[in-house]
Parts: sequence; C-alpha cells; structure tokens
Amino acid sequence: MCARHRDLLQRRGPDSFKELKQQSGNVYLTCFSTVLALRGDHTVIQPVQHSDYPDSFLCWNGEAWKYDSTPILGNDSEIVFASVSRLFANCAVSSSPSSIMQDALSHITGPYAFAYFDSKSDTLFFGRDPLGRRSLMYRVDENGSFILSTISVSTEKGWEEVEADGIYSLNLRSFHESMQQKESSKPTCIPYLHSPNTVVSSASTHDTSASPLITSSPSVLKIEDLLRRSLDLRISNIPSHSQAVSSQIPASLAVLFSGGLDCTLLARLSHDTLDPSQPIDLLNVAFENPRVHRRPANADSDGPWSPFELCPDRITGRASFAELQTTCPSRTWRFVAINVPYQEFLAHRAEVISLIHPHNTEMDLSIASALYFASRGQGVVLPENQEATSCTSEARVLLSGLGADELFGGYTRHDTAFRRHGLTGLLEELNLDVERLGKRNLGRDDRVLSNWARETRFPFLDEDLVSWAVNAPVWERCGFGEDQTTLDSETGTLEPAKKVLRCLAWKLGMKNVAAEKKRAVGSVVDYFYQFTDNFYRFNSALVQPKWKSANRKEHTLSHKIMYKQSMQQVTEEGLWYPHTSYLQPHLPFLVSLSSGL
Repeated sequence: MCARHRDLLQRRGPDSFKELKQQSGNVYLTCFSTVLALRGDHTVIQPVQHSDYPDSFLCWNGEAWKYDSTPILGNDSEIVFASVSRLFANCAVSSSPSSIMQDALSHITGPYAFAYFDSKSDTLFFGRDPLGRRSLMYRVDENGSFILSTISVSTEKGWEEVEADGIYSLNLRSFHESMQQKESSKPTCIPYLHSPNTVVSSASTHDTSASPLITSSPSVLKIEDLLRRSLDLRISNIPSHSQAVSSQIPASLAVLFSGGLDCTLLARLSHDTLDPSQPIDLLNVAFENPRVHRRPANADSDGPWSPFELCPDRITGRASFAELQTTCPSRTWRFVAINVPYQEFLAHRAEVISLIHPHNTEMDLSIASALYFASRGQGVVLPENQEATSCTSEARVLLSGLGADELFGGYTRHDTAFRRHGLTGLLEELNLDVERLGKRNLGRDDRVLSNWARETRFPFLDEDLVSWAVNAPVWERCGFGEDQTTLDSETGTLEPAKKVLRCLAWKLGMKNVAAEKKRAVGSVVDYFYQFTDNFYRFNSALVQPKWKSANRKEHTLSHKIMYKQSMQQVTEEGLWYPHTSYLQPHLPFLVSLSSGL
C-alpha cells in the first residue's frame, strides 16, 4: 500500500489504525484499518478479532443502529463481529456460507460497508447496505491481487465501486486456483433478503374519503414519530470529542444546512432530542462566482457588501436560522457561514478530483466540491452582539436531509408527472426514485464527506421510515390532487410537494419554512451553470461528461446549451449544485488478497 493510500485512510479515521497480515493456504491477506470512534465508551481497534474465532476478522465502516430490531447502545462493530462469527461457528457443515452471511446481515439496521473473513470456510465476504450509504471499491492490480478499499488512489487504474445489490463473496481456494491458471476470479453475489425501499403495496387511486393533509393528520403524526425515533438513534449518544480545544462549548452535532425544509426540520427536531446545553452548528456553504458576483457600481466601497450573501442558499439559510432562534430560543444555534472564494476552490480542485475517483465528470466535481467545503466546516460565525469570528466546527456527526425529496415528492418532475398522468404517474415516478436510492452516488459523496474525519447521517433514510413511506398512499405523503374545496384555511396554502413535511414544520411552529416556495428550476440551473462553466473554461483535467454522447455528430446544439440541459436534468434528480440542500462511524479500511503461486 502506497503512502498516499495510507494517508487517505488515516484522514478518515484518526483515532486508531492497525495493519493485519495473515496467510490462508497459499493466499496472503493484508488489512489496514483506521477508526473514527463514535460508538461506545472506548475505541475498538480494527480489524476486529477475537480469540474465540481465530483467524476470522471484520472491517466495518458503518453504523449498526439496531440488531433484531433492538437498539445497539454500545460499540456496534464488536456486536456485529460477535453475532456474525457466532452464526458461522454454530452452523451445520452442509450450510452455505453465503446464506449464513445473508441471514446475519438481515438482522442489521443501518448504513455500512464491510469486509468479513470467515476462516472456517476460507471465504472473504464484502458489500454495502441496500441503500448504498457507504463507499466501497475494488480493483485487480497488474499482479492479479484483489484489493478492496473505502477510498481509492486516483493514479491507480481499475478502481470500480461495489454495487449495493447484495453480499459478495470470494473463496480463497478458488482465488488461488484461478491465479495458478492465469484466470481472473470473480466474486459471486447473493441478493439481500429484503430491502427497505421495496414497495409492497401503494394505492394510486385516490381515496375520495381521504381528507387533505393538515397538522393533525395521522400521516403527519406518523412521520413525526418516525423522524423522532430516527434522530434518537443517530444523535442521542454522540461521544464527546476529547481533543476539542475551543474555549466555547464544542458542538457534537452539525447540520448540513441550506435553510430548506428538510434540513431545517431535522435541526428543529434535533433540538427536542439533544441535551439542551449542547450547541448545534448549522453549516451553510456559499461559493464566489467572479462572473456573477461583482460589487454594484452604486455600492458603498466601505460598506459590508459580500458576494457570498447573494447566494440563494445563504439567503434561505439565514431566514431559517432566524426562525429556529425564534421557535427554540433556549438552544445555542451557531450559523457557520462557509464562504468559498473562487481562488480557494481552484487551490483544492485537484484534491477533490482525487477523492471522487473513479467518478470523473464536471458534474461530479461540482457536487463534490460543495460537499468538500461544507464538511470541512471552516467558516465565520456572528455571535449576538459580537464581532464576526473565524470558526471551524468541531462536530464529528453531520445530519443531511437526503431522501426527503425522493420519498415525499419534492422534485419538479413529480409535479410534472402528476399534471401529465395523475396520481398513477406520480406514484410511478416516486417508486422509480425509491428503487434508485441504492444506485445514487452516495459512495462518491461518502468519500468526500469523510475526508475531514466526520460522519454524515441520514435520518430520512432510516429503514423504518423508508419502508413506511414507500408503502403509504401517495396522498399521505404529498398534496397533489387534494380537493381544493375542503382545504384547511392555513395549511391549505402550502405547496403540494412534500406536504406531509410542510404540515409537520407548521405544527412545530416554523410557518415560514413550511410555506417556503420551491425554487424555480430555471433560476437554479442558470446559477449552477454560471458557476460550473466558470471553472470548466479554465483548466479541465476531467474527461468528457458522461451524459454527452461519444458520437459528436449527434450533437447539433452548442456545448453551453447541452450543458445547461444536463444541469436541469440533474437538478431535478436532486443531486448537488453549489447552493442547494446538502447530501452523507467512518472506519475506513483496505483489504488485499494476493496468491503465492
């Protein structure tokens, strides 16, 4: 393993690291694991091993929130290793090792990427959770060695992401035989027993007796309960950071905060869960665009004009921040304004490109750049009646509102589907979004977000919440098709997109957030294009964007127009642009298999 790879892993897990080397027959296994300790009262060094299960080990990059529906209060990696190893130790000789691992993981709730070696069957198992919330990649090098890692070195060829479609296994005896015969040994995949985003049933014909969504609707109360339970698992027991050196009380929790409905709702509910004495950081990023952000000619040259305060997310962020202060005055909210000058973006551009490898389009770079600076957490805070000061958030846990748009009809195309094809078309579009959750670019985002030794958690992607949402009638999730004659005098004015969440925000006292109008796609695309094209024209080391056809003859439009259309498509799919809602215990690891021929 090169020094660069080791450094990338240690950035993600600064609390401990360990290298393990062992031999199984003619195959040599090498593991290097680092740990970001966020669970339990002590740091568990990885790979996890135990004398009761000699030569077996676990590399675990994830969070097992529950096992057999029971919350895990201590260190999850120890519990997962013991549970899985016990199943293998007690299984019948005739049992399939893959089926045993399939059964073991079916009991776990939470995001993960893992590698587990079972010495009894001489098999390496690896994979990602069904929603793909953690990064895991693999490559076969020029010597035939098989390598797994949560992060890649961009100068090395052949890295691919492990699909989040099941559990992969590689038998070491078969691996050695293939190496002897100069053949490649491909891992086999066994599908997960179940996935939370599986649609069992969801009515598309409107129940004429169903009332429009209001604050007391059963579905509003249900989603509130599910979100509170989800947050309770994710933020109730965050350990203190022993290396914190700030003179202020350090925040253990931060929210990736655009000021939109989803992230503000998470911040508001977190207030009810987190200890009242703990501050909550709101991380709000804004980029300078030299082509757009020029000081007006009539502006006071000595005035407080700032190009960053013109960014849409900065405007909505400050407005929602003010409403949080009003509704929860006892909480210390720290609005961290993360301002990214254009030259600073250019200085970090090569590093972001390296982190997102093997993704390599300009869109990937745009999305990842925003995640990179947001998760770094370096910005400016303006305490009440004090001067603005520089600040770096010390929170190791970040919250993201990812998933709300897919589950509750938050995209413009959901409105389009309803207008064209009614509730049936809307439901088909929602189901398609849900099915694609595991195929989104969360692995890419995970590699960028975890670079600063932080972990992003997704309350809307809680398995119980996802399972309820995808099987609830569509009119219990959003307000499309409601009878206009029976609408409530207050909540009846709310937009239909994600109306169940809007009603919840209204119920919690955040009426401005609930009534926030969804931004017009056109204006969003224009702003995004201007920022992206700005650095695209300077010096692009990236390959041709994936969405462009390889056959240039098929293109009759200019690059600028095509690029703008591509931005609109991706914007409507809810991916990142530099001023919108933010997207993702990191225990990074690398496992290498090589055969002694």
